[in-house]
Amino acid sequence: MTTKHLALPLAASVAAALSLAGAQAHAQGATMEKCFGVSLAGQNDCAAGPGTTCSGTSTVDYQGNAWTLVPAGTCETIDLPAMADGTGRMGALEELDRDLPPA
Repeated sequence: MTTKHLALPLAASVAAALSLAGAQAHAQGATMEKCFGVSLAGQNDCAAGPGTTCSGTSTVDYQGNAWTLVPAGTCETIDLPAMADGTGRMGALEELDRDLPPA
């Protein structure tokens, strides 16, 4: 493989690392908090109940035991669709018992 062929993957890796570092710096600049029950399936930041590994492992929309980082003070004001029975749905700062995947 020539130096020319190695330059593109190396440049892409450096760009990805810089992008990630910028996103982390932005997140650290704002006060963030864990908000349970607000992410769509597969879009949680971490914790999705027993048997899951972490980020992106939720299997149900608005899964109550999966959390996403949100700006502090916004968790309980995020606009979410009502549940199938018409009951309102809100995010919470602690794990919820609603919208859990089948056992």
